[in-house]
Amino acid sequence: MKEVFDFLKKAETYYLATADGDQPRVRPFGTVEMFEDKLYILTGKTKDVSKQIQKNPKAEICAFMDGTWLRITCELVRDDRIPPKQHMLDCYPHLQFMYKVDDDYTEVLYMKNATAVFASMNPEIPPKTITF
Repeated sequence: MKEVFDFLKKAETYYLATADGDQPRVRPFGTVEMFEDKLYILTGKTKDVSKQIQKNPKAEICAFMDGTWLRITCELVRDDRIPPKQHMLDCYPHLQFMYKVDDDYTEVLYMKNATAVFASMNPEIPPKTITF
């Protein structure tokens, strides 16, 4: 899982895909942190992405960097506890103007039943799979 985290942090931007009924939706994200041996992301509860995840928690995340891409298939689980929210906001202080640990808006989600696949543009490098 640490390798997945390190890749996402270094890439800085990844793309999160959710389902909106029968229509896929993809948007850029930039928040990811490890907390209590889980990978977490941050969003707002009133955003469409949050509503889509609550209806169908299955998601995919994709990032690309230096000729390698990472695709994560997972379920995203809301964690309403203060400690993971505080951890995320401590790591992303520039977001504290819009997110607060004790508001009813801030949402942190962790990846569950995740399968991450690293694949290279170089056909001589085999894909690498990590589950967590």
